[in-house]
Amino acid sequence: MIPVIRPLLGPEEAEAAAQAISSGWIAQGPRVAEFEAAFAAATGTGHAVAVSSCTAALHLAMIVAGVGPGDEVVAPSMSFIATANAARYVGARVVFADVEPDTLNLTVETVAPLLTDRTRAVILVDQAGVPADLDAMRELCDPRGIAVIEDAACAAGSTYRGRPAGAGAALAAFSFHPRKLLTTGEGGMITTPDPDVAARLRRLREHGMNVSAAARHVEQRVVIERYDEVGYNYRMTDIQAAIGLVQLGRLDEIIERRRELAQRYQCLLSQISGLRTISDPSFGLTNFQSFWVALPADFPVARNDLLQMLADAGISSRRGIMAAHLEPAYANLVRDMQLPVTERLSASTLIIPLFHQLTAAEQNRVVDVISAASEKAAVLPDPAKLPA
Repeated sequence: MIPVIRPLLGPEEAEAAAQAISSGWIAQGPRVAEFEAAFAAATGTGHAVAVSSCTAALHLAMIVAGVGPGDEVVAPSMSFIATANAARYVGARVVFADVEPDTLNLTVETVAPLLTDRTRAVILVDQAGVPADLDAMRELCDPRGIAVIEDAACAAGSTYRGRPAGAGAALAAFSFHPRKLLTTGEGGMITTPDPDVAARLRRLREHGMNVSAAARHVEQRVVIERYDEVGYNYRMTDIQAAIGLVQLGRLDEIIERRRELAQRYQCLLSQISGLRTISDPSFGLTNFQSFWVALPADFPVARNDLLQMLADAGISSRRGIMAAHLEPAYANLVRDMQLPVTERLSASTLIIPLFHQLTAAEQNRVVDVISAASEKAAVLPDPAKLPA
């Protein structure tokens, strides 16, 4: 079976994790701090705060942005459901906006009509690693006092207007899930240029303590911690951070390989009429965290049937980016909502295998199945045999 993703992990990561274990410091400690500093430097941001997941990062971003009950948060439905859930964690109402079809991202045109006096934040997702137009969204929202939170879960290594994705955001959240380019197993990061915001984020991730356990450990005097606000247990371990440091050193190599493979997919799949694939926007470069394919309306095989054809051929694939507003968890909150682009793309897109170790022969197998499906003639019933 060709997997849809395979993390690039090797003996260097295993050795780094073993060293963390041997050190005796396996919880949040010096390696987390080192990983934070390295990630901040790599992404061109002032401060990076490591947490247990990107979902935790989004939750804390909501809190420090001042979002709470009675507020509205505009977000794409076309995103993993954690994006919308983060707003609900703080009691806010999610207002789903449609996306534009080329990037699968929000734009000023899709968001502006939804802003109200109650809008407190917009979550701008870099879907599948394709950078969204952050500057344009901030030009719309900043004068209104609306926070723009960049959900860069998939975008480590992508670039926006010549800078790393997330560099221009007041708050950006990254994921280190195994499906991402950089992985620590689970884990996430929040970046911000504001040192006071970063300090509060560090308190919130550790139960609201005013001094971390690591800081107390190196003190020669007794330190009695204080809890100034309700916090959370959203810490990253030093074992994870040790792996993350090795992964961060591989980032350029990973992106170069993924872009090479993506270009080959684009070339091979361009032979199929009407098929669209993920590509770079005019203002940036994607890291190709995932490779999505959009089927044309007249494609002779339904998307789900194509997923099964790939599975039957020993190829793992996934449906395209989900539409959160169609999930039962949101059914009673979004009645009669019209998101035509989201619904069309969510039903007609799929994600095909893309990972560092993917071979040309494996790519050819994937493309062969899709090509065969595109040539499959629709079988229509004989009108003479239909019941009267």
